[in-house]
Amino acid sequence: MKNETKKTTEAQLLDLLKKVLPKATHDAQLAGEIYQAIELELKAKARGSAFEKFCAKVELPDLEPQSIEEVKTQLAASFGQGDVTLKPNRKDKTLAVEVSLTDGTQFSGEIKVNPNAGVEASEEQEITLKFVPFPVCLPDDKELVWLLGKRENLSPEEAGIALTKAETEFWASKIGQKLLRDRVERSFPEFIARVPAGMLNELGLKRHYKTPEPIKPLRALRKG
Repeated sequence: MKNETKKTTEAQLLDLLKKVLPKATHDAQLAGEIYQAIELELKAKARGSAFEKFCAKVELPDLEPQSIEEVKTQLAASFGQGDVTLKPNRKDKTLAVEVSLTDGTQFSGEIKVNPNAGVEASEEQEITLKFVPFPVCLPDDKELVWLLGKRENLSPEEAGIALTKAETEFWASKIGQKLLRDRVERSFPEFIARVPAGMLNELGLKRHYKTPEPIKPLRALRKG
């Protein structure tokens, strides 16, 4: 919420500058340069804040080459094509981090080794991936019920949307298109029987669950 408020404040400031600068000076080029300089400064400040948060939250269980390489990969993904330099300090159990961006901006920080980082992440993931019952039926055949599962942080409505999304993406995939060419009916029963478990899991769903709860009627999917 704080980040959203900050972004809104910065956007309001830039909008205000667009209105004020032309009134403060008749030199359009000067006004443009001032505006651009402030905009770049705000962006640099935001990236600096993101870098500090990265160093504070990134998981570093040890200073082994594999762990250091994972940090480097995450930095490259977060800060684009900048040069990343990592220097392990085994005595203090820290990793010095330097990032040089193509526009000349540089960031430096330090990541502390946390031996429990991997364990904490595994426990957090296990909680996130906990499933609860999610029985569904089709609007024109409510007596036929599929007992699925959904992540506990998804509401029945959200899970229903995710299931519809999975069905649409499945039939649009190479596997789905091949099945259609082989004259397999584009229907929910065929989808739920053939969809890869990984596709459902990515959307917080699971194919089977034994303990029922109130049934969620699905909306009919248009045949394309």
